[in-house]
Order: sequence, then C-alpha cells, then structure tokens
Amino acid sequence: MSKNRLEAFSDGVLAIIITIMVLELKVPHGAAPEALAPLWPVFLSYVLSFVYVGIYWNNHHHMLHAARHVSGGVLWANLHLLFWLSLIPFVTGWMGENHFAALPTSLYGVVLFMAAVAYVILQRTIVVADGRESLVQRAVGADFKGKASMVAYAIAIPTAFVVQPIASALYVAVALMWLVPDRRMERVLGERASKEVAQ
Repeated sequence: MSKNRLEAFSDGVLAIIITIMVLELKVPHGAAPEALAPLWPVFLSYVLSFVYVGIYWNNHHHMLHAARHVSGGVLWANLHLLFWLSLIPFVTGWMGENHFAALPTSLYGVVLFMAAVAYVILQRTIVVADGRESLVQRAVGADFKGKASMVAYAIAIPTAFVVQPIASALYVAVALMWLVPDRRMERVLGERASKEVAQ
C-alpha cells in the first residue's frame, strides 16, 4: 500500500470523527439567547476535542510525509491509532452532556492517553520500517512534548475524581502545548528536499 492511500483513508476517518462530534450539538428549541445556555458544556467539550483531532491530523500528515515505507506493521499501528481517536466523539458527548462530571472527564483522559500511546507506537513502527536512515526518528528525537502529554493525561485521569477542574485544565494545557507550531518534521523534510535538489 502506498503512503497516499494510507493517508487518504486516515483523513477520511478523521473527517468522519469531526462530523460525528458536531452532530452532538443539538439545535436548541427556542430563538432566545437563553436557549443556548444548556449547550455550553457540550460546545466547550466539542471545541476541545476538535482541537485534539486537528492536532492529530496535522502531526499524522507530517509524519507520513516523512515516512519512506509502509509495512504491514505500520498499517495495523495506524488502525490502532484510529481506533482510539474514533472513541473521542463518544467521550466528548458523554463529558459535555454530563457537565464535565468526574467519570466522563476521567474516561476522556483515558482515551487521550491511549491515543497518545498509539501514536508513539505508530512512530516506532515507521522508524522500524524505514531503518537506520529514518527521517521520523531524526525529527522526533527525545519527543519531550509526547512524553509530557502522557504524563499530564496520567495525572488528569485520577484527578478528575478529586478536583475535576484541574483535570480539565490539564487537557486544555496539553492541547495548547501542541498548538504551538512544531517545526521538527518540517525541518527534516526541508533538509531532505534540499539534498534531493542538490543531487
């Protein structure tokens, strides 16, 4: 399978995930501003999850662009990642409908944690498929942001049962951390393009 086909399939799944999430925003019965008030928790959870899915789409795109080979292991690792991402609409809706209650907020963190683990597995699988000259390995390096994200999720999951706002704040903090442009993949891809032009 080519990288383009794998990326097109993944893009389609992520587009469906976003579509399912927006369908959770029910049209209010009434035209007054007060009719929107009950939707705020659902809307806030949607915005947060939209940002997360967008971050995964962006990073997934750059990583596949840097990859050279798609092996059977890469296909399964990619499906594993999409499985956890496909659960985001469920936990998003549950958390929003229940006004960020402890259990839904904690389960939201579990899904985010497992998606992060799945993304790391996909990275490692691509590195193995590409061998010693893996551009993905050069770009990722020590992956401080990835490790910090998983630590934050691991803290937020039990914290949701103690002080729920702290758990939510950790989810927002991780999203904001990833919104800061990450140039690692772009830098490595730029170096590869320069070498190819020179040759």
